[in-house]
Amino acid sequence: MSAAFNRQLTRLGHAMRRHGALIRRVQWLVVLVYAGLLVIPALLPLPPGSARMLDNLTLLAQFVFWGLWWPFVLLSIVLFGRLWCGVLCPEGALSEWASRHGQGRGTPRWMRWAGWPTLGFLLTTLYGQLISVYDYAQAALLILGGSTLAAMLVGYLYGRGKRVWCRYLCPVSGVFALLAKLAPLHFHVDEQRWCDNPLPHLPPPNCAPLLDIRRLRGASACHACGRCSGQRDAVRLIARSGNEEIVRYGAADDTTWDVRLLLYGVIGLAIGAFQWTVSPWFIDLKQALAEWLVQRGILWPLADDAPWWLLTHYPALNDAFTWLDGLSICLYLGASSLLLGGGLHALLGGAARLAGQGAAFARQLSLCLLPLGAAGLFLGLSATTVKLLRYEGLALLWVPACRAALLAAAMLWSLSLGWQVCRALRPAQRLPTLGALLLGNLLIATAWWLQFWGW
Repeated sequence: MSAAFNRQLTRLGHAMRRHGALIRRVQWLVVLVYAGLLVIPALLPLPPGSARMLDNLTLLAQFVFWGLWWPFVLLSIVLFGRLWCGVLCPEGALSEWASRHGQGRGTPRWMRWAGWPTLGFLLTTLYGQLISVYDYAQAALLILGGSTLAAMLVGYLYGRGKRVWCRYLCPVSGVFALLAKLAPLHFHVDEQRWCDNPLPHLPPPNCAPLLDIRRLRGASACHACGRCSGQRDAVRLIARSGNEEIVRYGAADDTTWDVRLLLYGVIGLAIGAFQWTVSPWFIDLKQALAEWLVQRGILWPLADDAPWWLLTHYPALNDAFTWLDGLSICLYLGASSLLLGGGLHALLGGAARLAGQGAAFARQLSLCLLPLGAAGLFLGLSATTVKLLRYEGLALLWVPACRAALLAAAMLWSLSLGWQVCRALRPAQRLPTLGALLLGNLLIATAWWLQFWGW
């Protein structure tokens, strides 16, 4: 990347620090929009089947929130790092505001467990499918509004003007940290210049996510808020290769939970969550369970009397899950996570051992699947975008070709990462690792092919 371009980026980063007050005002504007999209549709009556996006506020809010907002938040993370977290996220802004006016307690040890973001993502994704979070405003308010209230409570109790929730507990922070590894922009820290402490001596920045700025490397943990830009003349926004973080640091850092989240959550569980509504395997599973129950005279699981906050229950729209539906969804998503995620884990771990490499190399090899995981999340969420637009009568005939191109590009990126990771190996070691990575790519691509073309 040219030096002139990096100088422009550095000036942009410094401008973010100078205009921090403006960024805070933008955050509060986003909070208002976020609250409107969540709360107002939940207070309105359910839209009739004949309603359309342009004449029904609930459907319009659903499209803006799930059709535009979330898919392109994920895309922005891949392109610009965690700029969303540091500059726009309403949950982070509210948590930090509550922390400034809260009790200022120290972060407890149990909260610093590295597995919370992974567990939070898995449970939130599963619960969202059970109550149809993409389709109903009440469900969205329950999950996202509940998460926001929890973020504010944690902020009120812990830290002083910090984002303890964002650092340790946010259900999507782990996913954002993974996607940011691919970002071509990041705030680079020159540790030597930091230690030399040259002029200018700016006031110490408030790093809301509680990072050790001096030792920061990569974009994974950084919220890209710009508050530390120019500190000790050692922090600046620059461009980099999107492969750098995985190739240079993938084996050096402890990425155990990153890999678990990627394989079992972002790939395994997410594919199941996006797939079950069109999967004939899900129908076969539910029918087999129903027959087993009927043969034994166990009929209560076939009732659809669960409350809406536990299972989808909107009889007016002829949409109500039975207890059997809920069980089937849990089993299908669990099987998708364990079989696909576990299969990839075993495949790449076995290939690393066959090549004479250790667990750190196996984790680095697993991270090479990240481009395909990121593409899968965008494809799955944008499927809601496509569905809502087709309800409005748009044909969107170009969508299948774009999906295929995105999958192909993600596979090529994944294999390119694998080649760079394996470049130092001997040819006899390189072959099984790259072969396993290729097979893993094909398994994931097959799952998406089934959803969009095979079924």
